[in-house]
Amino acid sequence: MTGPLPHHARPCPLPGPRSARLPPDTVVGIRHNHHTIESRTIVKNDTETGRGTTRRQLLRGAAVGTTAVAALSLLPAVDARADSRPRGGAQYVDGVDVVPDTSHTDQALVEHVRGYFQAKSDRNLDRQMSYFSRERFTYIDAILGWHWYTWQDMRTALAGWYPTWPKDSKCYPTRILGDATSAILVFTDTPGMFGPGQVRNFGAVNFDRHGRVERWVDYWDARQFGVTGWQQEQEPSAQWPSDFRQSTVGETAAPLMRRVVAELATALRAGDIPAAMRLFSTDAVYEDVPAHIQITSRTSIQTFLTKAASVLPYVGAGTGVRHVLGNDTGGGYEWTAANSPVPRGITALELDPWGRIERLTAVWNGAYADNAMLTSFAQKAIEH
Repeated sequence: MTGPLPHHARPCPLPGPRSARLPPDTVVGIRHNHHTIESRTIVKNDTETGRGTTRRQLLRGAAVGTTAVAALSLLPAVDARADSRPRGGAQYVDGVDVVPDTSHTDQALVEHVRGYFQAKSDRNLDRQMSYFSRERFTYIDAILGWHWYTWQDMRTALAGWYPTWPKDSKCYPTRILGDATSAILVFTDTPGMFGPGQVRNFGAVNFDRHGRVERWVDYWDARQFGVTGWQQEQEPSAQWPSDFRQSTVGETAAPLMRRVVAELATALRAGDIPAAMRLFSTDAVYEDVPAHIQITSRTSIQTFLTKAASVLPYVGAGTGVRHVLGNDTGGGYEWTAANSPVPRGITALELDPWGRIERLTAVWNGAYADNAMLTSFAQKAIEH
């Protein structure tokens, strides 16, 4: 294996037909210099007996499982005359008919993480763990405070969690941003894996030069989980990680992504909304997940941010960049907010061919916000 992958321009095609897929017992590795995929056979062994664990211990395992997960498929052509005909088509993860957005990543990463998501959905523990580095390891759930700093600790947590999942559990990606150096993976956990409903995760992921995960931090909105459940399952404040260990992997995102993030974060910290807007394309899309807001067009985004700046957790004094991820088309940054009731979150960015932001998605724990705060976002989104 040689040096890191170069950063590529999009677009990236969706995965090819099933005949081109890797065999089920191989782990995908990234050959960084040519963007090719190589595979190696591993021992097929997913029979791991879980030890007796408490619900908290099981859920600690879920945070790992639930945070790293994915699946996608190419849907068959639509036939309006045959609604009941058999369905087919190649699938990214077996049994899941979801087409992920791969427009802001490269094919090497799409192929690489496919095996991870399939292994997770299959509960193939050995294969799933083969995607992680044994030498340098961090896995943090940024919403519950759960954390694992060794490969073996995470494996033990997963081994206890797997037997509790519904038999038809699936984890699949809906959006992949970045490359096999660093990425933001947007993925869904099906009901029963991590609480009673779906959980939609934004994973901040760093890879080593062999394509193995060295750092993974998950962000999601706990209101999907249930505020009461979140309060019961999060770590006590004294046991939260004080360091999210971004220094262990360094800043390896593409220079363009780092520049856009730096300029955006600086403008938002200063409350300079016009300066921030100069980074956006004319028809950009702005999304805030916990607020359930989507706004289209630079003009409308500027109107909303001007009115909402005082309450948005990632705008204003005290905000800062924790870590930048991605290539020159997709990625984003983890952020902190010292003066907000919401202490941390992640913002996903998609860039157009001219390096302008064409889509921004902010994710943070909505359980920190009261109903009045969430209602104010909707009110400020009203245009007059």
